[in-house]
Amino acid sequence: MVPTEHAGGVLTVDLNALAANYRLLAGRLGAAECAAAVKADAYGLGVARVAPALARAGCRLFFVATLDEAVALRAILPEAGIVVLAGVMAGEADTLVRHRVVPALNDLGQIARWADHARARGQAPLDAVIHVDTGMCRLGLPPAEVDILAAEPERLRGLRLVLAMSHLARADEADNPMNPAQRDAFAAAIRRLPAARASLANSSGIFLGPGYHFDLARPGVALHGVNPTPGSPNPMVEVVHLKGKILQLRDVDSPQTVGYGATHRVTAPGRLATVAVGYADGYPRSLSSRGHVAVGGVKVPVVGRVSMDLITIDVSTLDAGAVSAGDWVTLIGGDCPIDAVAEDAGTIAYELLTRLGRRYARRYVESDASTVIDGR
Repeated sequence: MVPTEHAGGVLTVDLNALAANYRLLAGRLGAAECAAAVKADAYGLGVARVAPALARAGCRLFFVATLDEAVALRAILPEAGIVVLAGVMAGEADTLVRHRVVPALNDLGQIARWADHARARGQAPLDAVIHVDTGMCRLGLPPAEVDILAAEPERLRGLRLVLAMSHLARADEADNPMNPAQRDAFAAAIRRLPAARASLANSSGIFLGPGYHFDLARPGVALHGVNPTPGSPNPMVEVVHLKGKILQLRDVDSPQTVGYGATHRVTAPGRLATVAVGYADGYPRSLSSRGHVAVGGVKVPVVGRVSMDLITIDVSTLDAGAVSAGDWVTLIGGDCPIDAVAEDAGTIAYELLTRLGRRYARRYVESDASTVIDGR
């Protein structure tokens, strides 16, 4: 934990907003269940705080990427359902059983490994999720393996199929024909497999409509306030606010230059502020001379290169008394929406969230606007 008074940056996570986003997404799903993806430390925001807040909002099933994430989450949520998307690798079966984690089985080899373990135990069947690849060509059974499994259902002996899932490649492009093609391929695949609940929609997939909802959806980034409908107004509530501390102000004039590589040249009298956040804190270097921050509600540009620990901003348009060393500027949130910051950086909001550094003081707003818990 970093004390706020000592930090160069403060990251505030609004757990009330997170819960509101979960309820909004669940409300759009009708009878379908709303699960939650909390992989990568809840997209960088701290799974130890995020997962319990989602559970309080009504979430009962959580998806993580790796077994170590699943084990950590089990310690946080003893009674929740947990699915690990990486499946079951050699030597992992005992750990999965011990921590009551269900693997998403991604190929016939994983199916055999999990089924063999189930039969060797000689006890109740083990729960399993089958992941069907419908066009991503990452994880999941390719069509040829779906054909084999459909023809040889005995491969699942010892397992209880609790969910069949797939993943949309272009759900954030609402009119892309790949979306209905994947939906139809998934529907055709699950008709050939043993009966189980079905899941296709991620955050953006929820907004494609009921035909994509099936029995369960798995939102992730939208829970954290990122826009799941690019090109349209963001329906989600803002969750993340990031501020940086001004360390120094200075007057400048031509022909001075700013930062490494002297990439920004001063052309007229002006004033610069140096802020104690850099790429070591997850503020992208690609925002060099491209990004903007907000000072007292006024957007000002980042000038020169983003360095490891510092950025420099041009505050020449502000009144001399409007900004001082020790003041905080907004880097993400409010006048600097995370999707806009990501666009300036040439990346996506997912990457910004998951790269947020460990040097920030973290504040979690919980229960009501007056309750703030410092630390991770």
